[in-house]
Amino acid sequence: MAKKDAQYEKMINTPIPKLVTSLAVPTMISMLITSVYNLADTYFVSKLGTYASGAVGIVFSLMAMIQAIGFTVGMGAGSTISRLLGKKEDDIAQKTASSALLVSVISGGAFSVFGIFFLEKLVVWMGATESILPYATEYARYILYVAPVMTVSFVLNNLLRAEGKTKLSMIGILCGSILNIGLDPLFIFVFQWGITGAAAATAISQIVSCMILFFFFFRKKTILRLSVKHLSADISLYREFLGNGLPSLFRQGLASISSIALNHVAAGYSDAAVAAMSIVGKIFLMVYCVLIGFGQGYQPAAGYNYGAKKYKRVRQAYRFLMIAGTAAMSGIGVLLFFIAPFLMRQFIADDNEVIEIGVYALRMQCVVMPFLTLGIACNMTFQAVGQSLKATVLASMRQGIFFLPFIWILPRVFGILGMEAAQPAADAATFLVCIPVIWKFIKEIRNEEEKT
Repeated sequence: MAKKDAQYEKMINTPIPKLVTSLAVPTMISMLITSVYNLADTYFVSKLGTYASGAVGIVFSLMAMIQAIGFTVGMGAGSTISRLLGKKEDDIAQKTASSALLVSVISGGAFSVFGIFFLEKLVVWMGATESILPYATEYARYILYVAPVMTVSFVLNNLLRAEGKTKLSMIGILCGSILNIGLDPLFIFVFQWGITGAAAATAISQIVSCMILFFFFFRKKTILRLSVKHLSADISLYREFLGNGLPSLFRQGLASISSIALNHVAAGYSDAAVAAMSIVGKIFLMVYCVLIGFGQGYQPAAGYNYGAKKYKRVRQAYRFLMIAGTAAMSGIGVLLFFIAPFLMRQFIADDNEVIEIGVYALRMQCVVMPFLTLGIACNMTFQAVGQSLKATVLASMRQGIFFLPFIWILPRVFGILGMEAAQPAADAATFLVCIPVIWKFIKEIRNEEEKT
């Protein structure tokens, strides 16, 4: 009880910049390390050739599907639990945590069985060309083997973040990612397993990371307790956290669909285009994951204080996220714009077509980086306060409502330049839509603040 009270006091009384920073830094490190290992994976595999690099881009779509399942359950449960803990409804929070874990096991297992059974058709559907297909199929097989482990890990991570234990979440991700980076060159080059080695390294690291996260719960280092006796038969409880997870489902699910659409468009030009967009995607993901990490650190602070009716602190947290996030994205965007050719040559130095396509695509993305923070802030805010419908619509903007039409129309009008510009155009459009929506919300909670 003392531990719960101390955590509650920390979440509702710590000065907002200090609170959000303390929650966000471990989460940002976690996301950064994850994207670094994804980038390292792409780097090592790229040494096997253009076809292997293209396969990584194809399988990234598959991993995005698995992430969509994990984040739907994990972030939905996490945002629900943060508000419950803010209201001091700890018993319901315990039931939500254990029930979410069960859902993650069942859904991850079902996806694994389906994917393995339709493996080759699935890989072709995701955009693999005939030359890339053998590499992508082999890589995808191992990812599907550990799909249930990955969905469970996403849920455990978000449960830790929901109660403010972001450092424990960071440790679990950090250990798995470092292991993956170490195993990649060992399996690919020393054991000469090729792309199978990269896939095996990813699978092993995911298992280790999941075991470490379970360890924290079983050693009672957390407020939440995972137990069969906490499983709920109340359908409304499942409806609540899965409904709160819909923004994550749309955000991650549409990321997968948009990646598949991009692969198909790129394949219409060349294997070099597929490889280039795959590399650019991994570079940009490293930056975007840092921003998402910041947002995920902000989210429990917003949820706790919204549940406790500390509306002024919710506004302060939002303002802090916007100022710090926009400044960081602007600086990173300028840096990447100038070093884009250098970065592309680090992956594939002897394919000028890959480098040229990648440099243009990356630089276009850099131009709109300052606009990205608002989209994340809106999405995370509405998910944190339980306005799941609004959060879902906003989550659908960037890689769904805007990107999918743009990736279909712009290449037909501007050729390969249109393909490179589709995502930046979608980011700019999302920014414009978010402005009036968040303005109205801030005005509403300011009014609630005056009433209390």
